[in-house]
Amino acid sequence: ATLSMAFAGARLARVVLAGLSGQETTECAYVESTITELPYFASKVTFGPEGVKTVHPLGELSTHEKARLASMMPTLKEEIQAGLDYAAVNEFAA
Repeated sequence: ATLSMAFAGARLARVVLAGLSGQETTECAYVESTITELPYFASKVTFGPEGVKTVHPLGELSTHEKARLASMMPTLKEEIQAGLDYAAVNEFAA
């Protein structure tokens, strides 16, 4: 799992840095968005010189995918809130 996480981090860093240098690049990322009722969600994101340029919609989902998405929303909402609560009471380097 550690190697997979390192690869994912390197891949995200590559596209973010490419975007910041003026080369728009699209990659999946977990970002603040409005594509669902959740405040954060993972989807395709285009990065540009100002950071996140576009958070792309999910696209067409099958009936099964829609049901699975709906079933996981309460858990994701709780986990996102726990992260926000943690961030609210802890200092992070700026």
